[in-house]
Amino acid sequence: MRVIAGSRRSIPLITAEGLDTRPTTDRIKETLFNILQTEIEGSRFLDLFAGSGQMGIEALSRGASYAVFAEQNKKCIDCIQKNLTKTKFLEESKVIASSLPDCLKTLKNDEPFDIIFMDPPYASNLEPAVLRMIDDLELAHEDSLIIIEATLDRDVSFVDETSFEIVRTKVYKTNKHIFLRRK
Repeated sequence: MRVIAGSRRSIPLITAEGLDTRPTTDRIKETLFNILQTEIEGSRFLDLFAGSGQMGIEALSRGASYAVFAEQNKKCIDCIQKNLTKTKFLEESKVIASSLPDCLKTLKNDEPFDIIFMDPPYASNLEPAVLRMIDDLELAHEDSLIIIEATLDRDVSFVDETSFEIVRTKVYKTNKHIFLRRK
């Protein structure tokens, strides 16, 4: 796993060993960021269920101005800190080490995010609650883009009951990305 492009291109990143994490492959990450290329420059990026922090670090490397990493697992938090130190992105980032509801509440008074990426545990069904919290806490503005990584068979009809709508779906061999914006 490495930074694919931008100012920190080719820097290898570490993952927390022994956990049931599933880092996004370099190929899928590259495809996603090629889709996002016009949205990244100067953006505020929120990486939910951050794992190793690779998605937010990729965004920073490609020109995002600030990234927040939300993660509750202590081994993953240590991994994110090491990756941010290695890529020298400590000043442009913030790591929030808490459960998701508490983490999102701490962001309530921050500026909204331009891009929100969430990769929750696949069987958790957390996406509807997270979308409601993003909306209730005003973490997304009118033009924000929210990306959900999910299994190929994930039913996303829950989106219909939120203030967001699906604007694109990118399907890969093993999973998919669902892109949302405000209705």
